[in-house]
Amino acid sequence: MDRAAELLHSVFGFPDFRPGQAEIVEAVLAGQNTLAIMPTGGGKSLCFQLPALCRDGVTVVISPLIALMRDQVRALKAVGVEAGALTSGNTDEETEEVFAAIDDGRLKLLYIAPERLASAAAMTLLRRARCSLIAVDEAHCVSQWGHDFRPDYLRIGELRRALNVPLAAFTATADEETRAEIVTRLFDGNPPVTFLRGFDRPNIHLAFAVKDGPRDQLLRFAKARKGQSGIVYAATRSKTETLAQALREAGHEAVAYHAGLEAEERRRVEVRFQREDGLIVVATVAFGMGIDKPDIRWVAHADLPKSIESYYQEIGRAGRDGLPAETLTLYGAEDIRLRRSQIDEGAAPGDRKAADHIRLNALLGLAEALACRRQVLLGYFGETSEPCGACDLCDRPAQLFDATDAVRKALSAILRTGEWFGAGHLIDILTGSATEKVRERGHDQLPTFAVGRELSKPAWGAVFRQMMGRDLIRPDTDRMGALRMTDAARPVLRGEAQVTLRRDTVVAADEDRPVVRAQVAEENLGLLALLKAKRRALAEAQNVPAYVVFPDKTLIEMAEKKPATLDQMAGITGVGARKLESYGRVFLEVINGEAEEMHPSRKRLAGRPEGELFDRLQSVRLDLARGEDGTGKLLSCTAATLRQVAVRRPRDLAELEGIPGMGPQKAERFGAAFLALLQGD
Repeated sequence: MDRAAELLHSVFGFPDFRPGQAEIVEAVLAGQNTLAIMPTGGGKSLCFQLPALCRDGVTVVISPLIALMRDQVRALKAVGVEAGALTSGNTDEETEEVFAAIDDGRLKLLYIAPERLASAAAMTLLRRARCSLIAVDEAHCVSQWGHDFRPDYLRIGELRRALNVPLAAFTATADEETRAEIVTRLFDGNPPVTFLRGFDRPNIHLAFAVKDGPRDQLLRFAKARKGQSGIVYAATRSKTETLAQALREAGHEAVAYHAGLEAEERRRVEVRFQREDGLIVVATVAFGMGIDKPDIRWVAHADLPKSIESYYQEIGRAGRDGLPAETLTLYGAEDIRLRRSQIDEGAAPGDRKAADHIRLNALLGLAEALACRRQVLLGYFGETSEPCGACDLCDRPAQLFDATDAVRKALSAILRTGEWFGAGHLIDILTGSATEKVRERGHDQLPTFAVGRELSKPAWGAVFRQMMGRDLIRPDTDRMGALRMTDAARPVLRGEAQVTLRRDTVVAADEDRPVVRAQVAEENLGLLALLKAKRRALAEAQNVPAYVVFPDKTLIEMAEKKPATLDQMAGITGVGARKLESYGRVFLEVINGEAEEMHPSRKRLAGRPEGELFDRLQSVRLDLARGEDGTGKLLSCTAATLRQVAVRRPRDLAELEGIPGMGPQKAERFGAAFLALLQGD
């Protein structure tokens, strides 16, 4: 673990492990089969990348999307790690470079898509590469009934057995059922060492709003966050196009993304989103899984997601850098009807449909929550928390009322009309609206006619929507979407259960009011803009995403701390040895107008205690260059020799004399002073 901790700082530039990382790294290093469920942005990748650098052989990383693999390989190469990917998107030169690195024994991480496992040559290749560890990213893709199922993930268990190497599986979203499926399919049912590191993303603000002019709601939300990178998820391809056009007309940089686009156009959108600040992508759920962009500041859903797992995965693309991010999810009764009908009309067996309805109920419970949303969200994943103070219901507590009587009236209207009608007709009955349809069917003679005049039609619409959200009633696909009562409603109808609903869900939410604090103090905004401009220029010159140079979090820390030397720059989070060498002086010049020159040998010690010791040894060397009396023969030690002295810390003259570049004559001249420094350090 000492080696892993040292590499964490020297290669990746992080001073410490994030919570939960160290234990996972230790288990993977020890060769234990491992399953880690960690929140997006919690540092999953480092949990297999660090062990890969410490272990012999190659770590094979199975990842679901080409874009994700290419991003991680690019980021690893930027910090000096030998990594490669074999994908259908490779050029011949890229593939040859990977094979050469394998044959030379240089490669440490090899990324491959699960589809490649179907090839007979895959096993030969992995044996040739001396695979010593398999890492599975997005392990929930093995779940056959999950939202991201990839059939080729089912081959991974066979691969593990054939290679007889340990396997480490990682995912950010897996409920108890999915975790059991992962254990069965990847580990043959033998429970691995399991780490459940929590699902909380406290930097993400959660908000839901009932649809009330949804296009305008989204435009207001985007307007208040103009210039920030964001994603809007929509249910259909056509909706992504129309919303993207509306955003462009409102002055935003926005593009659509869906599976109907040509592959080259989808790739162009992905590249733009990775490299441009402030771009909005309006997409179906086909977008995002392969995007490793850390500075997405907001995610909005124009329609209700399919499940809590989908919702959690999609909002998790925001704020991966740990900085504040925001979400907004719009939903309405039509969304609930659509999701119910998708389940009922699907090809899954009956027990799976029942399970999918339960999952949808959990999402609707989050949408119609009465108090802190984070408590509801984490409760679904088996965790508890105090009210978070970072969701819309903590910002503005819900207005509640005892809706038991109203719900019983609604249920009575449903039953007395034979469960053959939708909410609109039922509301007409309850409010005493004698429409032609009501009169034709004699529903103006029902005992429930006009019994609900105490509520307006919009208020009754909110009641019916919340009843659907609580699964007290469901649309029946066999009856053209007519509402029918569920078993959960019977205790209410019998007077055995109370129902509390929200009175305020038809009130517009404050979509136009950002709720996250500014990233830096106002006086540092100008410097941050200059640092981002320099980063953009460097990234464009190298044809890489901006965050490969430095993520926003690193630039923000630079703007706040204003390092003046390379030693201070080395203490900035995300500045490892390779990036200090590549970019240190460039960014110091932006901050200070100029930057110190530093010998390469000294630069390698920047930010380490040995660096300060090097400087003191250098001072002593200059003082004694002509001996203590200043009249002796000129002697000197090279910077490389001084670096060796600072790193190896010899304990006596014999050890000092043995350091390359010293020898007896220099040891005699500088030895006593050097050793005094070393012993007093």
